[in-house]
Amino acid sequence: MKGIKIGDKQSKYPIIQGGMGVGVSMHKLAGNVSKEGGIGIISTADIGYQEEDFNVNPLKANLRAIGKEIKKARDIAGEKSILGVNIMVALNNYKEIVKECVRNKIDLIISGAGIPKELPEYVQNSNTKIAPIVSSLRCCKLIVKHWIKKYNYVPDMIVIEGPEAGGHLGFKKEELKEEEKPKLEDITKEIVEYVNDVEKEYSSEIPVIVAGGIWDNKDIKRYLELGATGVQMATRFVATYECDASDSFKKAYINAKKEDIKIINSPVGMPGRALYNNFIKQTENVKCKIDKCYNCIKTCNVANTPYCITKALINAVKGNIDNSLIFCGSNVDRVKEIVSVHNLMKELVME
Repeated sequence: MKGIKIGDKQSKYPIIQGGMGVGVSMHKLAGNVSKEGGIGIISTADIGYQEEDFNVNPLKANLRAIGKEIKKARDIAGEKSILGVNIMVALNNYKEIVKECVRNKIDLIISGAGIPKELPEYVQNSNTKIAPIVSSLRCCKLIVKHWIKKYNYVPDMIVIEGPEAGGHLGFKKEELKEEEKPKLEDITKEIVEYVNDVEKEYSSEIPVIVAGGIWDNKDIKRYLELGATGVQMATRFVATYECDASDSFKKAYINAKKEDIKIINSPVGMPGRALYNNFIKQTENVKCKIDKCYNCIKTCNVANTPYCITKALINAVKGNIDNSLIFCGSNVDRVKEIVSVHNLMKELVME
């Protein structure tokens, strides 16, 4: 298996660990994935939730935590490894978060949950590479053409996130019904063909990364054969000793059954895949009292939202499972044990 080239660095293996917030993929997980030859990704979503002043000034806490987490991850991974962050376009302070990551010399920014139209502007005069997350050929073309026309910037990578992914999804809820669900293989073929044309026209190399429902080395091989450069995986990395989430969070994955996985209406107006626990069931009928707004997502309306997504995600990562939102991928029911990142990577790259 050939690795993924980002700037003047190349990973040993074609595997990116997906960004998971709040606090699920921080320095420990991301650093160890990069150390083992993949590309580790830190989630910036409310990354400062453990800072003392988070409740008072969440933006200040988040910006401070970015530098701390990147440094700790780099100490684990080493300077030659590739380290990235995931930044949601829907964040209220998107620009500030991006610029802070650039200031801390992050290698790669992967950006979705919206269209990152201005992202090239924020990384000017830096070595940070950028990759939009797309869910269709139409979305891919829109971003590529806009970046080239406005900034003369060809994407450094394209991440295709299919309908089997965890967390917030780039599809309408009706598109996620079994009979309407688009096939990731078909989306991949279309985008790979288009990207090949862009590469030829602009003499560029644009790795295409496939995400959403990737489970084992057979899946990895299948998408590499379709022309992808690599894959992005998140769910399997939760059940590792190095994952930054609590043991209770990991056990929720291990105990999950197929019937526990649902497409829910996220409080911020997007469909998302999560565990259908008692908290989610209760909040479908009874609105939670919201004492504090963290000003996290642009699309959140505090007056109407059934619960605070920040608080629910922080509860999850800390292990308060009974009062939490637990995002997951479609294969979470296949997770049966906690393993080391080293052994998981070894299993994934076995021929």
